[in-house]
Amino acid sequence: MIKSKSPSSWEHVQLAAKLADLKDDHYHTILTLGAMLELLVEKGILSKEELALKAEALDSELESTIAAWRKPAASEHRPL
Repeated sequence: MIKSKSPSSWEHVQLAAKLADLKDDHYHTILTLGAMLELLVEKGILSKEELALKAEALDSELESTIAAWRKPAASEHRPL
């Protein structure tokens, strides 16, 4: 019988540290993106309405892609 090795306490600490780093990176990425969008709107390059429409379109496209990915193709269920 092979016993699975459980993670050590140190491995848990390292994982928690990596997660904290990812959260910090995510925060800074979102902050930078927000600042860029505000500047584009302030300079008149984009409007808030354009951004909202594009975000809605991208979200819809992503939802469709995920739904298609989750739904098996009809050819996969044909009896042999």
